[in-house]
Amino acid sequence: MTDTRRRVKVYTLNEDRQWDDRGTGHVSSCYVERLKGTSLLVRAESDGSLLLESKINPNTAYQKQQDTLIVWSEAENYDLALSFQEKAGCDEIWEKICQVQGKDPSVDITQEVVDESEEERFDDMSSPGLELPPCELNRLEDLAELVASSLPSPLRREKLALAVENEGYIRKLLELFRVCEDLENREGLHQLYEIIKGIFLLNRTALFEVMFSDECIMDVIGCLEFDPALPQPRRHREFLTKTARFKEVIPISDPELRQKIHQTYRVQYIQDMVLPTPSVFEENMLSTLHSFIFFNKVEIVGMLQDDEKFLTDLFAQLTDEATDDDKRQELVNFLKEFCAFSQTLQPQNRDAFFKTLSNMGILPALEVILGMDDVQVRGAATDIFSYLVEYNPSMVREFVMQESQQNDDDILLINLIIEHMICDTDPELGGAVQLMGLLRTLLDPENMLATANKTEKTEFLSFFYKHCMHVLSAPLLANTTEEKPSKDDFQTAQLLALILELLTFCVEHHTYHIKNYIINKDILRRVLVLTASQHAFLALCALRFMRRIVGLKDEFYNRYIMRNFLFEPVVKAFRNNGSRYNLLNSAIIEMFEYVRVEDIKSLTAHIVENYWKSLEDVDYVQTFKGLKLRYEQQRERQDNPKLDSMRSILRNHRFRRDARTLEDEEEMWFNTDEDDLEDGEAVVPPSDKMKSEEDLMEPISKFMERKKLKDTEEKEVLGKSSLSGRQNPSFKLSFSGSTKTSLSSPPSSASLNPGSPGSPGSPGSGARSSPPTTAVTTKGGLVGLVDYPDDDEEEEEEEDGESKEDTLPPTKKSKLSS
Repeated sequence: MTDTRRRVKVYTLNEDRQWDDRGTGHVSSCYVERLKGTSLLVRAESDGSLLLESKINPNTAYQKQQDTLIVWSEAENYDLALSFQEKAGCDEIWEKICQVQGKDPSVDITQEVVDESEEERFDDMSSPGLELPPCELNRLEDLAELVASSLPSPLRREKLALAVENEGYIRKLLELFRVCEDLENREGLHQLYEIIKGIFLLNRTALFEVMFSDECIMDVIGCLEFDPALPQPRRHREFLTKTARFKEVIPISDPELRQKIHQTYRVQYIQDMVLPTPSVFEENMLSTLHSFIFFNKVEIVGMLQDDEKFLTDLFAQLTDEATDDDKRQELVNFLKEFCAFSQTLQPQNRDAFFKTLSNMGILPALEVILGMDDVQVRGAATDIFSYLVEYNPSMVREFVMQESQQNDDDILLINLIIEHMICDTDPELGGAVQLMGLLRTLLDPENMLATANKTEKTEFLSFFYKHCMHVLSAPLLANTTEEKPSKDDFQTAQLLALILELLTFCVEHHTYHIKNYIINKDILRRVLVLTASQHAFLALCALRFMRRIVGLKDEFYNRYIMRNFLFEPVVKAFRNNGSRYNLLNSAIIEMFEYVRVEDIKSLTAHIVENYWKSLEDVDYVQTFKGLKLRYEQQRERQDNPKLDSMRSILRNHRFRRDARTLEDEEEMWFNTDEDDLEDGEAVVPPSDKMKSEEDLMEPISKFMERKKLKDTEEKEVLGKSSLSGRQNPSFKLSFSGSTKTSLSSPPSSASLNPGSPGSPGSPGSGARSSPPTTAVTTKGGLVGLVDYPDDDEEEEEEEDGESKEDTLPPTKKSKLSS
């Protein structure tokens, strides 16, 4: 059997001064050769891994607290604690630590604090102890000064704490307090306030255990009522005894647990309400008080969790129909506070806590409570449900899927949640917003588990879309049966906005299920009815929903949009908005701009063919003209498939030619008369073997006509471009694919634009008959490149010029350089 005496939890103190649980294991002490000394070892009870290996240093101050805690600092900002299951185990390890350090095991701290200055160390040699004045009424002022002067010095603070502890000084001070209060000695009460406050700042567990005992704690709170800074004393004791009531909704039979609950409540009250807010310098001086409360809460949750009878009675009464409403409200509030208390637990302990609640039947109990009419009870149940969803959404999913096999859709837990969201009576829909967040967490694939046997995502989403989605979308479908929303008040608009936000989330994260639902139920058409709402935020939610669908670039969605002409309400909303420059205007333009930039061909054609007349006069942005241009480019490609294939080659920055094409080009090169060419011109031979003789002669005849017109300029051009054999001009060839090849020589300073004669897109020359052009770069100047108007995204192939020249046959090179 495992030795429970040595069973411990290992804690470390984090930056927020909160204790983090590092795991549970068994502690031992032995000599470790690597560390050259006796060390504390803690091995995890789950897998035997080493949780802690800490050498017992002779100069480290170890502190024993509450009989089952040992606390120490490994480094300046690294505090450790061992929490023992049994006092006997704590005593054994404490004796071992004291043995290594040569201390008496009866002490609660093994070392003095050594942060003092040299002057204080000298004082320590001359005065080994701190002598307290007698605890008398006329010496309270001296004692208050002594406490105030000791707090800044760690050494003097430690000496004061030892003196107060050893002489039983706290009980004497509290007796004096009762005397002062009977005599109404206001000055003495003010001095006692300063003294007790100073004792809190000594930060010593042994003193807290005395002060927080049942016989002392109320007098301690009484001392802290008489703050000298306040004209009248506070009445904390009156609140704790008369106003605050301890309600036992289920009788607690364990007296230790009952005492721990009372103590923790009062100490928490002291920390939050009685003690003044600590300054930056005093904050760390109350770290032991934080730890005291923390470990108390951990103990309370553990003791309640282990008491099966208590939890069984709690859930039995919660679900019992005979339980009256007031009693049930108290039970739900207790369970809510119990869950809130568990937030002090570490994640692994918190998971175990909620697993215990799940085994006791918390989810069926919540289902019963959520079906009640009492708004406060339902609100508390919602808070409990939020704790469960936040820390273990998979547990909730598993429950609702099992439940669906036995119950009707109407009484499923998740449908109850949706109904409460829809029926929230709060004008601001505070509860609905909270519930929508919980549904979003449950529907988020990011926190769904996947195992070898099953995928939680597939199973749960199939369940949700089959049993729950119709409940969620019911208000949306009911309100959008006509061209305008049937109800357009603010609260309805807020609710529909929440539902749309959740549906938009589903579009982003649930590809298959939501697509089927939207297309089969014609959801997008219904959503777009809301663009006619008088509430701009709701219209924007509807646009956002459509924008997410368009952003997926899914052809199933696109065909659905085109088949049902779903851009019509968007265009209508755009026209109704007029020239107002607002968020609605920008959102609609951004959607059309996205279609243009991403070149979604099917939607581009649909928009231009059906809505161009409504959009053509919009000129303050170029979005719609750009869409029309895209559309015309698509038509060009459809009319001339070879043009499209040539452009795809150019986009890859390569012009591929096979061996047979090269042979044809060489043959044409040899057949071309050198005298027919001007200096600086390059001939681009035909690449298409299917060219007819007629197609070839047409551009040559045009070239000869232009040559005659330029005869007068030829001498001047030849004079300027005197190229010797050493001056090998470099050429830049830009190919625009077509079925014809043109040999042209444009002036070096001009560039043909899309509207120029003979270029694609010009009036009177169609895409089928317009010859492509060849741009040539010589040392004399840069000839402008000719491009199709839709080719704005192509990059210029500057570095390819020389490499293309290198691939020419040797005969060509000699002709060019001559």
